[in-house]
Amino acid sequence: MRWRGRTESSNIEDRRGQSAGSGGLGLPRGKLGLGATLVVLLIGVATGTDVTQLLGLTSELGGASNTTPASKGPPTDDAARFIAVVLADTESTWSELFAADGKSYAKPKLVLFDDAVSSACGHTSSAVGPFYCPGDRKVYLDLTFFSELSRRLGAPGDFAQAYVVGHEVGHHIQTLLGTSEAVHRQRSRVSETEANQLSVRQELQADCYAGVWGYHANQRQLLEDGDIEEALSAAAAIGDDRLQQQAGAAVRPESWTHGSSAQRVHWFKTGLKSGKMSACDTFAAAAP
Repeated sequence: MRWRGRTESSNIEDRRGQSAGSGGLGLPRGKLGLGATLVVLLIGVATGTDVTQLLGLTSELGGASNTTPASKGPPTDDAARFIAVVLADTESTWSELFAADGKSYAKPKLVLFDDAVSSACGHTSSAVGPFYCPGDRKVYLDLTFFSELSRRLGAPGDFAQAYVVGHEVGHHIQTLLGTSEAVHRQRSRVSETEANQLSVRQELQADCYAGVWGYHANQRQLLEDGDIEEALSAAAAIGDDRLQQQAGAAVRPESWTHGSSAQRVHWFKTGLKSGKMSACDTFAAAAP
């Protein structure tokens, strides 16, 4: 990805090296590394078990934190500056698309952290991976996740990382449009299997939105040869079926919450090909 010399977003909060705050369910620093927690998460995906309590995590719509550590200011290391460039480009894309629809785009913040973090969704361990909190409309990211994505899940490359950011920003789009709240209400009224199916459609839409951003990033000549393949590899690596197989378990579609590798690749490609939000109605699709 051609990112050097590009505009960097100012909406970055660098909380690396800071405590996640006291109380809550956050794991102490160094208690459980990403490698070990990934194994636990794989088991959870394989068995359909909620492992958040095991890991000391809070749910996306969980209790609010009573502390918000201050940011250290704009990051200066390349890894963080790359993320700032990606975020800035998503801001350009979504500001333009919202304006074309007569809407104003409210830009999210992106918080960089180590090990655990406090958010409006509670105290959360980095074991959950990158996440979006609708309570404060912020994306949270521990950069060490990308080494796990590359080394353990076989999805290296800077555009694999960019895809992850694009997906989380996709959840921000869903919050702004009211999709997330609508899904949350529906999930509370249906069976667990049906609730999982709604979650899959929501996650696949975020993948599609990441593809929409990728289309426009390509129009601005940010993408290089091989970038698309890196993103597709990342989408496939985190499919629920792939994770269940890695955990040595049977593939159980009724337990999926994010979608299969094929589904995630398909919907990212759909957004990438069209560049239009209207192409991303995963809820209307007969089968996601």
